[in-house]
Amino acid sequence: MECKRPKTTEPRDKLDTKAVKEAGAADAAPVVVAAVNGPEGDVTDWLSIDWQQVDDDVRRLRQRIFTASQAGDLKKVRNLQKLMLRSRANALHAVRRVTEVNAGRETAGVDGKVVLTAPGKAEVADWVQHRSRSWTVRPVRRVYVPKPDGRRRPLGIPVILDRCLQAVVLGALEPEWEARFEPRSYGFRPGRGCHDAIESIFPTCRGPNPGRPWVLDADLAAAFDRIDHDHLLRQLGTFPARELVAQWLRAGVVEDGRLTATRKGTPQGGVISPALMNVALHGMEEAAGVRYHASGIHAGTVMRKSPVLVRYADDLVAMCYSREQAEEVKQRLAAWLEPRGLAFNEDKTRIVHLTEGFCFLGFHVRLYRNRKLLIKPSKASVKRIRKRLAAEMWDLRGSNAEAVIRTLAPIIRGWSAYFRIGVSSRVFSSLDFYVWQLAYKWAKHEHANKPRDWIVHRYFGAFNPRRGDRWVFGDRGSGRFLPKFAWTKIVRHQLVKLGASPDDPALTEYWARRRRKEVIPLIDKTDWQLLNRQNGHCPHCGTLLLHADHPPTSPTEWEQWIRATRKAITRKAIVTTGPGKPDEPPAQLLHAHCRRQLIADTGNGTVLLPASEP
Repeated sequence: MECKRPKTTEPRDKLDTKAVKEAGAADAAPVVVAAVNGPEGDVTDWLSIDWQQVDDDVRRLRQRIFTASQAGDLKKVRNLQKLMLRSRANALHAVRRVTEVNAGRETAGVDGKVVLTAPGKAEVADWVQHRSRSWTVRPVRRVYVPKPDGRRRPLGIPVILDRCLQAVVLGALEPEWEARFEPRSYGFRPGRGCHDAIESIFPTCRGPNPGRPWVLDADLAAAFDRIDHDHLLRQLGTFPARELVAQWLRAGVVEDGRLTATRKGTPQGGVISPALMNVALHGMEEAAGVRYHASGIHAGTVMRKSPVLVRYADDLVAMCYSREQAEEVKQRLAAWLEPRGLAFNEDKTRIVHLTEGFCFLGFHVRLYRNRKLLIKPSKASVKRIRKRLAAEMWDLRGSNAEAVIRTLAPIIRGWSAYFRIGVSSRVFSSLDFYVWQLAYKWAKHEHANKPRDWIVHRYFGAFNPRRGDRWVFGDRGSGRFLPKFAWTKIVRHQLVKLGASPDDPALTEYWARRRRKEVIPLIDKTDWQLLNRQNGHCPHCGTLLLHADHPPTSPTEWEQWIRATRKAITRKAIVTTGPGKPDEPPAQLLHAHCRRQLIADTGNGTVLLPASEP
């Protein structure tokens, strides 16, 4: 299979036959059979795959697993999961997700290899389905990423073949648990995100006299690193790929060339790790004493004296009637977490009253003296973005205005996109003034001998014709300008329906309506019109243009999403027959990788597609 070592002098299209032999050879250690049944055949032509059909096949099978799990038919669930593990469509879907969609597609594991070319992806898909029976999982590569508090978060990066297998297994595991997960669990689940978790707090805490004014604001200490393996595997029960999951859990970590065994935890960085975290923490609501009405007109709603628990991965808040109830919930959860190898981070866990307020997922939630509940960006979040902007501007000394705009624009757009659902207008305006100060200081440093009026005329003006703002930082040569925080419209997030999952066939129309109404910020007017005309789909492969494994969960992820979207979607990827001719096809939006495939087919940069229907 065509695995590559990134950033080397070797040709990117060189076939790595050694990797194929290594992947196909039997290892001395115990092996696990996974996704191996299915018809043998020639390696797929990656460029000719009907991706819309692939997605439809995977979706239908996921829905069948969900329905069987919802009905409690475990035997049928297991049979369908085995079918999913053997599915050709699932193998193709998994490889495409890992090698084209995921942000870490060019990040290598311990073997230093990634898959970059269409033939390589096709061979990986063929290997995943037919020849992975002798595969023994490889250790993960330890890397560290900075955390907002200055510390570093450890990530474990599996090799590319393990990531593809994990995506295959996730396709079988996830729909079973989507039918079982608690309704107020929002982290790393399809169709759910941070904004849903924040919005779910509002109806519980709003009003002049909220019924649950006491809040347990809790955080789990290093949850990904401490999950008990035995407990997690018991949770999985008779899942067909259970032994393969066990191998991933115990694969070990390579750091500085040394292999360390892993006896607990699931490495952050694996495709399947977030789902395993949710499986391990399933049942937390029941442990906290949350009770729902089972029947009648109030079916599915929380009982009157019950606490309400909202969880996003390892962050949670429990809203209670009294301080005593909050203390009881904390004790019950501490006892429940212990056999799972987990515990509260006491430094970040506290019980507070709503009038004091608490921070959750970067927002500050507080009931003010006028009895209004306001959800704003937290002071810590504002402090972090100011520090980030100042550091970036310091590093940009000696660069030109275009470099400043190119660097800061995704940061500004990403941060404002995440916090646009809160009461953020004043914060946005204050940050715009701060950016103006930084930009002026940068310009003054670049032109120390120039007067103020010269600097203002050179770098500030009404660059955005749709805004009556004369104090926009921009580059007069290119016409590019720096967006402002305040240009992001404040939009109330539409809370996802409790218990709703995209895998539920009964809610197909609900999710279609939700996608149509979803606010997609940060796209210019022309791209937005093209996106609407194409119904959000790529005219080449038929799949959604704007896609992510899950909704962005932080300002940083929004920033990454914006950068990735700009790379993934190429405007004017259609070279027309001639400008101004009435019979020429209109401009279209296209996935960047689809455009590359079309160019490879035609042998040049000319790409012509028929106009898509509105």
